Amino acid sequence: QISPLFSKYKVIHFNKTDARLANNGISTELQLVRCRVNFHALKFTPQIEALGNKLVQKLRDKGSFVALHLRYEMDMLAFSGCNHGLNPEEAEELKRMRYAYPWWRDKEIDSKTKRSEGLCPLTPEETSLVLKALGFEKDTLIYIAAGEIYGGEKRLKPLRAAFPKLVRKEMLLDSEPLRQFQNHSSQMAALDFIVSTASDVFLPTFDGNMAKLVEGHRRFLGFRKSVLPDRRKLVELIDLYNNKTISWENFTFSVQEVHRGRVVQPSCRRKLENKPKEEDYFYANPHECLANSSLCSGSKDTVTVR
Repeated sequence: QISPLFSKYKVIHFNKTDARLANNGISTELQLVRCRVNFHALKFTPQIEALGNKLVQKLRDKGSFVALHLRYEMDMLAFSGCNHGLNPEEAEELKRMRYAYPWWRDKEIDSKTKRSEGLCPLTPEETSLVLKALGFEKDTLIYIAAGEIYGGEKRLKPLRAAFPKLVRKEMLLDSEPLRQFQNHSSQMAALDFIVSTASDVFLPTFDGNMAKLVEGHRRFLGFRKSVLPDRRKLVELIDLYNNKTISWENFTFSVQEVHRGRVVQPSCRRKLENKPKEEDYFYANPHECLANSSLCSGSKDTVTVR
């Protein structure tokens, strides 16, 4: 029944099949097919590709650039229950939003505990400290790959003060080309995806699906530089610095030491028995398709070293 439909329409949308596919325990041949699909067959529409490439070219004309996946949208904060740095009114607004969606399972969330466990996205203020500690200069061109930032320009003020060359797609493109995409968040995210895969450096402030997809594509494209923040360690260091317990020099040294092994490089996926949501995802590290595939073949207890 499916084959005739596929032949006729070329694309089929299966309802209620959004569960993650298996990461491991699949034949190499099938994994290679998945690579062909993920990195060759799947394409954006010509309109999205053209506008995404235009964004990349506009950035390239200015020089090298960093793509910062700044997960600080209202729905992200409401869903995660992360309200560090917000005032009581903002925290209450996010809580109301969380309760308004019955399919968001967790309602009462201890924001402080989640943050200490590294389960919250970095705030713009925290991100500015991390970027400076990692050695990015003030004149670094940074593209914000994200939706509308909660709190708008006011929330971005510390980040923009540290890195004035902060740009978004709305700043680089005229309103007319963007108009057809503006009410479609997934299409706007697709533009950010194209820019993020093409950037000189990619840094996500949270490891959601978008960040993992970009990570996988950048691996496939020759291990383009991606920095994967250790949020649990970072918030500990940031608090020590903000409390004046450690100096800026010690903070910088510690941040760089923590991330010395967290720049994406050839590695094997971390496998966790019966914990598919916690192990490394296939699409974030498709090692079967990469140069290091022979090192990972037959490995049952490999641990990712990034």
